[in-house]
Amino acid sequence: MNDNNKKQLKKTGRRPKEDPATIRYTISFNEQEHARFLTLFDKSGMQVKAHFITSCIFDKTIKTIQIDKGTVDFYMRLTSFHSQFRSIGVNYNQIVKLLYKHFSEKKAAAFLYKLEKQTAEMAMLCQKIIQLTEEFEAKYLKKQP
Repeated sequence: MNDNNKKQLKKTGRRPKEDPATIRYTISFNEQEHARFLTLFDKSGMQVKAHFITSCIFDKTIKTIQIDKGTVDFYMRLTSFHSQFRSIGVNYNQIVKLLYKHFSEKKAAAFLYKLEKQTAEMAMLCQKIIQLTEEFEAKYLKKQP
């Protein structure tokens, strides 16, 4: 009887949870997946990995992304073309400087006249490219709600 009283009086230790989590799942990662998981865990700022996983599963919405390879290819080529277009502009500035440095005013003006014609054609081409890009975006890249 004394032993029962001692157990009843003794209230040390952790209080039992009202709804303890008893069901467990295991998950296995390879090295790359584990590194990615740890990176995401560090970015979250959470202290407990189990809480992080639970919040990822239940709290956050899962987004699905559909990637159109044709669109990606289009933008890659457009970006490449744009960088080439910019390099032409840099070369244009260098040519103008060299013309005035190495030729007389009259010769430099004659060469610049030819260069201006080519530049006007490139400007028209650039406008066509912008127009085609806008048409492509309007036709194929409509944002879906």
